Amino acid sequence: MEMAREKHFLAAHAACHDKVYRYLRRRCEGASTAEDLCAEVFRIAWERSQQDQDLSVLMMFGIARNVLRNHQRSAMRSQNLAQRLEGERPRPVDSDDGAVQEALEQLKPDEREVLLLTYWDGFTSAEIAALLNLPATAVRMRLHRARKQLGALLGTDRAAEDVQR
Repeated sequence: MEMAREKHFLAAHAACHDKVYRYLRRRCEGASTAEDLCAEVFRIAWERSQQDQDLSVLMMFGIARNVLRNHQRSAMRSQNLAQRLEGERPRPVDSDDGAVQEALEQLKPDEREVLLLTYWDGFTSAEIAALLNLPATAVRMRLHRARKQLGALLGTDRAAEDVQR
């Protein structure tokens, strides 16, 4: 029984392998990916041969189509995840940010933390209060002091006062 299964599979492999590989190669990004997908097609075909299913050319191309579709969905999910992670990655400090970085380092640690949580991480005062186990009013007061001190360190507090007038 096992010998007949193996012969049936090898005959299907010999008849379809090159066609399936070329089909996949034309539709995916590289030869190694096409080889991996082709191997997956024949792995599934081997499992189906155990169930005495026909391994015709059309059946093999149906399997190849499904394997390719799954690969493309997986690649799209990976690409979307990579884009989201890239968006969350902190930007490297360039020359314009150097002054800001220096000014941040001069702030008191508590004030710097509140400022970073607000502007870099996007938390609200209530969320920061819960995170730091502080009253929301204390968080807002620290944030106010941090903004004022950062403005003074950067020399922008006078420009902000001129705009308000």
